[in-house]
Amino acid sequence: MATKPVPELPEVETVVRGLRPHLENATLARVEVRRPDLRKPFPKGFARRLTGRRVVSLSRRAKYILALLDDGVQLLAHLGMSGRMVLYDGPPPERGKHDHVVFITAAGTHIVFSDPRRFGLMTLIGPGEAETHALLKDLGPEPLGNAFGGPLLAARLRGKKTPLKAALLDQRIVAGLGNIYVCEALFRARLSPRRQAYTVGPVRAERLAVAVREVLQDAIAAGGSSLRDYVGSSGELGYFQHNFAVYDREGRPCPGCDCGGTVRRLVQSGRSTFYCPHRQR
Repeated sequence: MATKPVPELPEVETVVRGLRPHLENATLARVEVRRPDLRKPFPKGFARRLTGRRVVSLSRRAKYILALLDDGVQLLAHLGMSGRMVLYDGPPPERGKHDHVVFITAAGTHIVFSDPRRFGLMTLIGPGEAETHALLKDLGPEPLGNAFGGPLLAARLRGKKTPLKAALLDQRIVAGLGNIYVCEALFRARLSPRRQAYTVGPVRAERLAVAVREVLQDAIAAGGSSLRDYVGSSGELGYFQHNFAVYDREGRPCPGCDCGGTVRRLVQSGRSTFYCPHRQR
């Protein structure tokens, strides 16, 4: 069994899309903070600074959720390993042990942030400070952005003397990619996770960029991958995990070729990597 993954870009994007109709242009009538910290302490006056503010827009950057408020402040949230955002039309039927933050809109919608492991994060970013904020300033390009493609990816990998998988997980090279979808994208692109990143020239980079974009889009369309703790904002489970080609499929036949090979697992930088050594070079 693979080590427990955190919600990745498709899961976060799914949450943002689910919350957007209920939060954008909504006023936060009340915010309840039920503990002093998650991974880090909440900023001083966190609930007070949010109360009464209108949410202008809701977006995603890498694996972060960003809510722009009408005073220019941005709420930044990270789901961590087990964080969930769940919507209720009114007050939840019961208070969960791990329900740490509740956002209540003027329309009566309750958005409950639950996080059993408390590796999530919430903070506030002042007006105009996002570009220089410690959590955002070094992030690479968005893999679903218009600028992302073979030429950009080749340039980002040039000179990187590190395994390709490790390079793709480096948030400074590409923002938001995680263990699951890097494994899946490398399989689609027929590239070995062991390959040195600097050897990925223009042709391979184009193939890889297409694979990255496609696997993320497929996962988002499927509602994200509900691995153990992840639940979408609507409470519905994603189902992309049923479509995994290699992730967590060690010992099973390679679904992409008739070589007779099987999916193998190796550990890279403390994380499980799944790949077909016959197909991926």
